[in-house]
Amino acid sequence: MNGFFRKWKRVVETRQGNINIVHIGGSHVQAGTMSNTIRTNILHAYPSFVSNRGMIFPYSAAARCNNPRDYIVHCPQKVILTRNIYKEHTYPLGLCGIAITAADSLTEVQIVMNESSIDYATNRIVILGHSNDQVVPLLSIGGREVYPSYVALSSDRYVFNLSTTVDSFTVVIPCKPGEQFTLTGIYLGNRQPGFSFHSIGVNGASVPDYLRCENFTRDLRMLHPDMVVFGIGINDANGPDFDTVAFRNNYLALIDSIRTINPDCTFVFITNNDSFHKIRRNRYRVNTNGRLAREVFYRLADDTDGAVWDQFEVMGGLKSMERWFKNKLAQKDRVHFTYAGYQLVGNLFTNALFKAYSDYSE
Repeated sequence: MNGFFRKWKRVVETRQGNINIVHIGGSHVQAGTMSNTIRTNILHAYPSFVSNRGMIFPYSAAARCNNPRDYIVHCPQKVILTRNIYKEHTYPLGLCGIAITAADSLTEVQIVMNESSIDYATNRIVILGHSNDQVVPLLSIGGREVYPSYVALSSDRYVFNLSTTVDSFTVVIPCKPGEQFTLTGIYLGNRQPGFSFHSIGVNGASVPDYLRCENFTRDLRMLHPDMVVFGIGINDANGPDFDTVAFRNNYLALIDSIRTINPDCTFVFITNNDSFHKIRRNRYRVNTNGRLAREVFYRLADDTDGAVWDQFEVMGGLKSMERWFKNKLAQKDRVHFTYAGYQLVGNLFTNALFKAYSDYSE
């Protein structure tokens, strides 16, 4: 962690440069509450810095797809959803591991920031997406159409440099009949020094699903992560045939791809939460693979000079999810947390991160 903390300390003291933390996972991350709790805790600790929301995805533009609470998405038109958990991708996927495709007609995706405690000074918006039909997205801001400042087709980026900051905007995709445009991510930023905590999550995703994202490293290069926090594993360890060797090797392959972008990137592994299997109505059996996955995470930390935040032990170890459920911190499935549970987990992680930084500083 020392290299990461050195940069953290330098950014705080000199007010120059940026710290980029990327949180990658499955449904725990797509839900957004844990990530946003960590994000706001960090930004509240340094209120004099200009805030940067970073990478987002308009999940709820697609039907039956949940969205983080800190931004609201409106999309009245029907779009096609592609996720990295699908065995075959109709459209190439990037860092976000998910895409929506607009086809045949004008599609509008409105984004409204919904985090009252943070003022994200967004004046640089990057739309990630591609079109074989040369469809170019534009923004609608306050009823005014804004065209890209420049387009980088080789990296599927449409960059909008704005003259003022915004907290809401609409992505307009002007498809004509027979045309398509696939949106794979939206970056909300500014050119000020500070901290960015990007959350990348797809419901049901496992490590191999991210390895299948064709443009994962290309998109990640734009963020240039100083730290990657891994929260992938609950889906890998869900079945009876959990292969710890394959799990570790898949993780190492993903880490190798990240190191091609930043060889000095710091890795933090969050162990799987304790969880249960539903065996029949109102009957659940503990998933003992949580302990096996925990051992792999410690081995991965040794392999990569990384760190572990032992969520499995912090929450109480095997069968502890039942206690969290009884205290209204976990949902009935005994896999996911409630809103209050995710907030608690996010606060506990932040406390551990700040404690480690304090120990380093001392």
